[in-house]
Amino acid sequence: MSSGIPQTAAEQKAATTSLGDLFGQVSGDISTLMRQEVELAKVEAKQSAIRAGRGAGLFAGASEAARFTLLFLSIALWWALGAYITGLGWSAVIVAVIWGIIAAVLAVKGRKEMQAIKGLPETTQTLQEIPGTLKPSEEPR
Repeated sequence: MSSGIPQTAAEQKAATTSLGDLFGQVSGDISTLMRQEVELAKVEAKQSAIRAGRGAGLFAGASEAARFTLLFLSIALWWALGAYITGLGWSAVIVAVIWGIIAAVLAVKGRKEMQAIKGLPETTQTLQEIPGTLKPSEEPR
């Protein structure tokens, strides 16, 4: 049945390829797609884990700085009360304030790092697209 219109490569392939071969190609393509999705998920999970590790490290630093703040504030109070608020006590207060600033900076940076974790956005998006691509397309005749 030649109507004089040349067939496209896809039409020629469909006419000359068996249904079993076409299903085999489709299942191979789906298998390849799933392997690629798994690889993408691994890469995204690794990136998220790295960011989470950085954020956790910054929170740990903030925690340690907060401990030093309490230590130096305690020492400052001790020295201030011991010397009746003159002399060496004020130097300990200055050190405690510096550690407090360090703790605040580390906590803010750690919070930003944790908020930047997106999970697996590309994997989620492409997995949502798979069911639509497996549905037969409706082409007008």
